[in-house]
Amino acid sequence: MVHAPPRPPAGAPPVRINLYSDTQTRPTRAMKEAMMAAEVGDEQFGDDPTVTALCDRMAALMGKEAAVFLPSGTMCNVIAIRTHCRHGDEVLAHETSHILSSEGGTHASLTGVQIHPLQGEYGLFTEATLRAAIRPRTRYAPPQRLLEVEQTANIGGGVIWPQAQLDAVVAVAREQGWATHMDGARLMNAVVASGIPAAEMVAGFDSVWLDFTKGLGAPLGAVLCGSADFVDQAWHWKQRLGGSMRQAGICAAACIHALDHHVERLAEDHANAKALARGLRQIPGIVVQEPDTNLVFFDPREAGMAPDALVAALRAEGVQISALGGRVRACLHLDVTEAMVEESLGLIRRILAR
Repeated sequence: MVHAPPRPPAGAPPVRINLYSDTQTRPTRAMKEAMMAAEVGDEQFGDDPTVTALCDRMAALMGKEAAVFLPSGTMCNVIAIRTHCRHGDEVLAHETSHILSSEGGTHASLTGVQIHPLQGEYGLFTEATLRAAIRPRTRYAPPQRLLEVEQTANIGGGVIWPQAQLDAVVAVAREQGWATHMDGARLMNAVVASGIPAAEMVAGFDSVWLDFTKGLGAPLGAVLCGSADFVDQAWHWKQRLGGSMRQAGICAAACIHALDHHVERLAEDHANAKALARGLRQIPGIVVQEPDTNLVFFDPREAGMAPDALVAALRAEGVQISALGGRVRACLHLDVTEAMVEESLGLIRRILAR
């Protein structure tokens, strides 16, 4: 779990380079202009043309019948699980998944489901692991109702599910009569890096959402997609959870701008991530996981420094980064340049040399 960055110590310099998360991105000038020019209406009444345009576009992008605009990705997961499942049902997901590690226990509190944690390297699990988790259908066991995967796998290192492995676990779910849900927070990173179209990648999933506040650079918003019946039911939970909005077209315009201008450029973040990983690998004692996308995980302990200590030392130099799962995580995004990558590498070298 990535905790909120601690308050900087007194006298700490302002953050100049923010590698903490792609959620730290700021709307570009062009995105702000698109927001200011947005045509709006009452989203709850279905009268906001910009929200409607975004949802239609997202449904087409994902190859689904319909879509619904929501304030956050966490709300997408909560609503999807509450729509697919009943209280007491079981969801099967990786042990490091966002629904287990980073949503404040909301599924115990609000959705009433039990989450069965699956093991596997890099945030992924295999068909064999999933089959081993199948429970007998008796009154003693919770009904297994939903398979959930995360694309890309955050704590696994921003790893992309191989399409064959994704298809294999979906096939198991279909055999068992389970629904399928994809947490697609960084889905477009996977699409850009793999070259597989989004609709093809998510074809086996009953529901999928995309976060616009990460690499796509919007200030808020996520879109949940599925069948027309699923989205109709999801709207009930959107209303109950306070996710219905009014003139939301201002925010939807930022998401449309992101689809137009910030998808292909994700490749720049991936290139910067690989450059950072190459530079880190040249520092003696640092163990680096090769990045698939925009996340770089590395361990500085063999270089003589604990992850938390390196995070604090970098913050004192104006670089914000995170410690996660016993490693350091650097997240590349549209506000991080090649020059910032080189400067960060130089600072890490000097800190470790001290």
